[in-house]
Amino acid sequence: MAHDPELIPVIVGVGQINDRPVDPQAGLDSFGLMAAALGAADADAGGGWLADLDSLAVVDQISFRKLNPIAPSLAEAIGASPGHIEQTPMASGDSPILLLNEAANRIGAGEITIAAIVGGEALRTAAQRAAQEQGTAISAQNASRAASTRKTPNFRQRYGLTAPVDVYPLYENAGRAAYGQSLAEGQRESAEIWSRFSEVADSNDGAWIHKPASVDTIETPTADNRPIAFPYTKLMVANSSVNQGAGFIVTSLGEARRRGVAEDRIIYVGNGAAAHECDDPLGRNRYDRSPSMDVSILRTLDLNDVTVADIDLVELYSCFPCVPKMARRTLQWPIEKPATVFGGLTFGGGPIGNYMSHAVVSMVQRLRENAGLGLLFANGGFATHNHTIILGSKSIAAAHFPRSFDYQADADAHRGEAPALVETYVGPAAIETYTVLYNRDGSIKHGVVVAITVDGRRTLAKVPAEESATLDLLISGDVEPVGMTGEIAGNANGDQIWLRTG
Repeated sequence: MAHDPELIPVIVGVGQINDRPVDPQAGLDSFGLMAAALGAADADAGGGWLADLDSLAVVDQISFRKLNPIAPSLAEAIGASPGHIEQTPMASGDSPILLLNEAANRIGAGEITIAAIVGGEALRTAAQRAAQEQGTAISAQNASRAASTRKTPNFRQRYGLTAPVDVYPLYENAGRAAYGQSLAEGQRESAEIWSRFSEVADSNDGAWIHKPASVDTIETPTADNRPIAFPYTKLMVANSSVNQGAGFIVTSLGEARRRGVAEDRIIYVGNGAAAHECDDPLGRNRYDRSPSMDVSILRTLDLNDVTVADIDLVELYSCFPCVPKMARRTLQWPIEKPATVFGGLTFGGGPIGNYMSHAVVSMVQRLRENAGLGLLFANGGFATHNHTIILGSKSIAAAHFPRSFDYQADADAHRGEAPALVETYVGPAAIETYTVLYNRDGSIKHGVVVAITVDGRRTLAKVPAEESATLDLLISGDVEPVGMTGEIAGNANGDQIWLRTG
């Protein structure tokens, strides 16, 4: 197939920023981070691009809500008058890759020539300012939790499954059981992946934390590595207490050449694929894998006519270990090879929905240094949204634009039926998956069991903090709790309580 250079999307400029103000009142807000990142991307591309933007797409931010919508004022601030301006409706981890794929399709359709994609979060500064102004500390994690909470708690939230950090352990524990791992083996795999992340972050100027962490350090609970939600410790979860911005400029190959961009600095955009799970985590058919993740990754390989053996670098989204664990099994990516180019959401930094913009920046930088192919897998929500794309230092022959990235029908066809949800149940049941939630001082708040009833329905039950024997069974690693049977009973508060029966 002949390819018109005017319709081939390429990345020509990337930029990112970390802001570490001594005085939070002097720090950049989300708007300032985005403007700085775009300025850096423009300079990286040789300058003069922003004024000629046809499209500006912004990843939603949560740290300075009063600034929303940011996109129109940001366009004005950078001297741009693009015909297309958008801001994603929510801060979701797949957003940067979605926006990249959309920009590539618009360039491939001849609708636009130059696009910029950017995001930024200043949750660290926002929390510090709030502490100064109100006398109360508002942590970045609490801001993320607030964004996930309804005013009237739903069934899931009533049992403590509110924020992503509460829900992803359901996948972790179900996955470990499905992989046939002991608790120690599962934790060791997580720690090995994360230790490599810390090493990549340490070598990346754009990362937030430059302190390599050993496998033992990551997997061992301590005062500095407190348990968050079983089996995750602090060093295994996304670090949203950052001030980070990142953006990149996408254009046509023809325009890049007209403006004199050197060939070895041009990175080609391949085709991508997206698919989603049910928005409600309790509406999923299983927790040991994600059919939409599988389809997103494997379809992307097919669309670009490549195999995993052709891929030199990957970024496997890493808000919590279960995600890159599932993704690397789908991709058959060996544990010995780093699953990030930026450093992961713990060490590289976890700016809510914009992490993958930093991954794009780092992937472009790495591909410029060493020719090859890179795969970017993004995940958002509660293991909900999946979007994968490929970048290359050379033209990707099989890629063509515009091309639909919607593979929802394929994912739905590969997905079994989810168990019906029942919110009121008393009687025998089996553990499908579970977690234990912790207070900030490391004490147990309570356990949560996702259970399958004798008639095949799904429900939830708590394990109160005082039920130490049952909680110990869930976290000790002496036996595998997944599949274990028990009883669900009610209590005076209207909660369902898990009772160990054997």
